[in-house]
Amino acid sequence: MEVMNDDLAALHARIDRTNELLQRMLAEVAKTPSTHAIFVDAGYLYAAAGRLVAGTEDRRAFDLDAEGLIDALIDRARTVFADSRLLRVYWYDGARRRIHTAEQQTIAELPDVKVRLGNLNANNQQKGVDSLIRTDLESLARHRAISDAALLGGDEDLVSAVEAAQGYGARVHLWGIEAPEGRNQAEPLLWEVDSQRTLDLDFFKPYVSRRTAPAYETGTGRPTREDVRFVGAQIAAKWLVARGRDTMAELLPGHPYLPGSVDQDLLVEAESLLQYSLRGQADLRRSLRDGFWAHLQAQC
Repeated sequence: MEVMNDDLAALHARIDRTNELLQRMLAEVAKTPSTHAIFVDAGYLYAAAGRLVAGTEDRRAFDLDAEGLIDALIDRARTVFADSRLLRVYWYDGARRRIHTAEQQTIAELPDVKVRLGNLNANNQQKGVDSLIRTDLESLARHRAISDAALLGGDEDLVSAVEAAQGYGARVHLWGIEAPEGRNQAEPLLWEVDSQRTLDLDFFKPYVSRRTAPAYETGTGRPTREDVRFVGAQIAAKWLVARGRDTMAELLPGHPYLPGSVDQDLLVEAESLLQYSLRGQADLRRSLRDGFWAHLQAQC
């Protein structure tokens, strides 16, 4: 009988120690601040915000103040997650060969922003972005790095990313962009998330503006070689600032040839500035490269 009493006392002592440890753990958890992160599918953002504000999904037809918009998203998250701290903003976009464009590099240099790049195919379609979002969401949730995720996107393929994060206890909040007609987010995604919010026209208006066409577009139509050469020099100057002199100097030994990815980025940016297609215009493309090289050689 005495032995049983001793065993019972020992059992009570172990239970008391276990309860004490649990109370300490709960106290530590209570002191740990909640953490949130913002996940932006840039493809969805450009298409939906462009359609809403500028009436087009074509990135070349409008300008996006990414820095101002990211600050606005961070401010909105502070309001929504009032007792939480920001981990960072994850910005997912596509790029040929996963090489940053000048705009993407500028975004990557912003504080508290991490740019993740998927591929961009010949039809300018993003590939691999959804899997990047899933990997980050799942990893951060698994390691308890975030308690809440604000996801700005609309693709049904993001459902698995939401499920993965929720499986580790994180809450996922879907942010959408007002659609002029119908919906621009997949219903299965809407069903899966913990909450939904829609950002309206007034939210995006300060950060999206339609580009104005150059004077020659309504006049002679085709830009002159000098026009295009000047644009090439403009882009080189912009890239020197964004990408750095060392990176740009690496191109010089290859003169007069540019790596395919760089040449394609130069073409896309020039067409955006000119509001004119240079496809099949061999003489204008040569002028574009001439202007680019001339500025680069003068500065490096």
